[in-house]
Amino acid sequence: MKKRIFAPVAAAVALVAALVLSACGASPAASDQGSAGSSSADAGGEIATLTVGFDQAYPPYGYVGDDGEFTGLDLELAAEVAKRNDWELKLEPIDWDAKDTLLNSGAITCIWNGFTMEGREDDYTFSDPYMLNAQVVVVRADSGIESFEDLAGKTVITQVDSAAEEVLNGDMADLTTTFASLETIGDYNTAFMQLESGAVDAVACDLSIAQYQMAGKDTYKQLDEQLSTEHYAVGFKKGDTALAEKVTETLKEMDEDGFVKELCDKYADDGVSYDNWLIK
Repeated sequence: MKKRIFAPVAAAVALVAALVLSACGASPAASDQGSAGSSSADAGGEIATLTVGFDQAYPPYGYVGDDGEFTGLDLELAAEVAKRNDWELKLEPIDWDAKDTLLNSGAITCIWNGFTMEGREDDYTFSDPYMLNAQVVVVRADSGIESFEDLAGKTVITQVDSAAEEVLNGDMADLTTTFASLETIGDYNTAFMQLESGAVDAVACDLSIAQYQMAGKDTYKQLDEQLSTEHYAVGFKKGDTALAEKVTETLKEMDEDGFVKELCDKYADDGVSYDNWLIK
C-alpha cells in the first residue's frame, strides 16, 4: 500500500485561491466583525475578540457561500456565542496543517470547524463535545464497491491531517494496508472532485461531509460500515479552560432557548441533524 499526497493539486488550488483573493481584494477574507482586540484569553477566560480559525472549504460547517461571504453551521454558532458574550468576532480562514502554530501563537483563539476531539485531548483544551460524528467512506454509486473488503486494491483519498487519516493510519491500519494507495489532499471539495472524475475510488471523511456531498444527489453512496465514531468540540490552546467552559455554557443556553435547533434545521438539507446535538 502506497501513501501519496496530492501536493501538485493542493499547490495549484492554493495558487488559484491566492490569485483570486488578490484580484478581488478582501472578499472573502478574514471577517472582522468589529474593532480589533485581543484574541488571547486571560486566566478568567476574558477576551475582547473571538478569532475563529476554520477551514473555508469544509461545508456545511465552514465555507464560502454563494454571496462570497463566510458561512456555515459552526461559524453561525460562533457568531452567536460572541454576540452573547459581548465579544468581537473575527473569522480567520487557515491552512489546516498550520492550525497548531496559529493557535499556540495567539493568532487565533480557537479552532471551530467540525473539529474532532478524539485522539487530540492531550494537545488542546476542548469545550464539551457538541455534535456526534463518524468517519465514513463514500464511493461512486456505480463503482460496485459495497463494503470495506471491496476497497482492496483501490485508491482511497482523505484530507491531510484529518480524523479520517488518523484512524486509517491507526485503529484501521489493517484495512489501509489492503488499499492500492492512501492519498491525502488539502480539502474535501477537491477530494470529491477526484472521486467524481475517477481519479480515486473512495473518499474517507466525516459523516457530516459525506451527507453534505450526497445531499440531493445520486452520484455517490456511503458504505454501511463506519471507520469510527467521534465527537466535535471547539479546540482552544492548552490551558484555556475558563474560556472553553464559558463557550460550553453559552452553547447550552443557546440550546435551551431553541437557537441551536433552529440553526440545525436551517442546515438540514446539508445533512445536519439536531438529533446529533449533544450539549443539553
